Amino acid sequence: MKILYVPRLNALALTLTMFLCRGMHGEEAKNGTPLPKPSEMSERELYLLNEIEQLKNRLSELESHSAPAVSSVSVPKAPAAIVQEPPPQNASKAEPFAFADFSWLTGNARTKESPIDTKVFTGELRVDTDYVHDFNHPKDNTIGGSSEVFRSGEVHLTQFGIGGDFHWQNVRGRLMTQFGLYSQTTPRNDASPGRGQWNLDNAYRYLSEAYGGYHFDKMHGVNVDAGIFMSYIGLFSYYQFDNWAYQPSYVSSNTPWFFNGVRVQIFPSDKLKIEPWFINGWQSYGKFNKAPGLGGQILWRPNGAISVVLNNYWGRDTLGIPGRNRVHTDDSIQVKYFDKPGQMLDKAAFTVTIDAGCEYGGGVVCRGGSSNTPAQSFIGFMVYNRVWFHKDLFAFTAGGGAIDNPGRYLVLIPPINGATALSGTPYFTANPGDRYRAWDASATFDYMPKQFITWRLEYNHRASNVPYFSGPGGITPPGGNVFGAPGSLVPDWTPDLRKRENRIIIAVLVKI
Repeated sequence: MKILYVPRLNALALTLTMFLCRGMHGEEAKNGTPLPKPSEMSERELYLLNEIEQLKNRLSELESHSAPAVSSVSVPKAPAAIVQEPPPQNASKAEPFAFADFSWLTGNARTKESPIDTKVFTGELRVDTDYVHDFNHPKDNTIGGSSEVFRSGEVHLTQFGIGGDFHWQNVRGRLMTQFGLYSQTTPRNDASPGRGQWNLDNAYRYLSEAYGGYHFDKMHGVNVDAGIFMSYIGLFSYYQFDNWAYQPSYVSSNTPWFFNGVRVQIFPSDKLKIEPWFINGWQSYGKFNKAPGLGGQILWRPNGAISVVLNNYWGRDTLGIPGRNRVHTDDSIQVKYFDKPGQMLDKAAFTVTIDAGCEYGGGVVCRGGSSNTPAQSFIGFMVYNRVWFHKDLFAFTAGGGAIDNPGRYLVLIPPINGATALSGTPYFTANPGDRYRAWDASATFDYMPKQFITWRLEYNHRASNVPYFSGPGGITPPGGNVFGAPGSLVPDWTPDLRKRENRIIIAVLVKI
């Protein structure tokens, strides 16, 4: 309630007096006729005059207490009404992770706006085109052992995706298509379509994300989504535009890019997310066995310079061996340790990721092991450092990592004679006890003239303890993949596999 100034109250009293006089004597008071004497008034009129006198006295008292505050205020020409303010509304809860700019993170798009934004739909377009020069010069132009790079000496569309986010009255949904090499190469790393019918790999191959859900206005938000969504295990995003490097280290490249199932995103505060998963399996369209995959993520950003993400997973993901269990943890920290926008070198940050896991049951153990029950485990790390120059127009990233994966259960199968994760290949086995160790390093230079485009130049060096990468002779049989089922042994032919690989990647990355 606002308290009116005293001069306004005096004006109100004067107006009431004049109104009373007009009511008692018609037009006389209005035309200047003298007011009647008290002896000529009725009892009711005397009572009203007494009430007005008391009101004037009360106003005088208020004026004496309020004089300093109102001395410069003029009397209005007309009486003012008392204004009733609306009751204060509860402040809306802060949007999760909106308290700072996190576009510097790897795995996050650096765009800050969308030109395709309406009340019900925010559109999105992604284009990833690259040219790769492999110094091994495979004669079939085929690169193996990567979930991001597939052909050498040619310009290729890795991904063309169009879609966006739908949002209306707490109902939400997202669709992102994938055309280009991703639509062929990503499904080949999923063996789950080998169980059952209906060609799941073909049904989903042109979708990278497709889910619907609901937002509950609880805490700082609760989202429940069902469908295909990004896994975000391995720190790097499935989309190269979002990342600091084009070819991530093995820790990211060999862990899931997507899940098919249900997730619940719980935001207890604007700095914390807790996300349980109920999913079909490890980067799989279907279940490998009877049990689904279970897991979750904790994402914590205490301030604008630190991001910590913890991912954990359990599942039974070896097709045909229902008693084998897999556990995996993937944990990362990103730190922005320098931020001076006015300087030539204006920003710097680093990331550290550590992965660990194992399989047990179905003839293998996590630790120790013997010739009869070998140990199957996974341990790996990757480290990257990035610096930005000249108001983020340029950036340079250096990093790499290493893995040790006995049993090779997370190693990507080289596509020798069309081999897939389901078919396997006799030229690169993944049997219990088979050892695989590898390491890599990379240097990436980005030119970013607009927030929607990145021109990228990158050098990669990769190495392993066994022949794994495509050599000059290639990994395709003479005449193509025409010898039996995918992954079959080809008589009188051997793929050319090498322990080293060096590449240069030139890419144009667009996100609108």
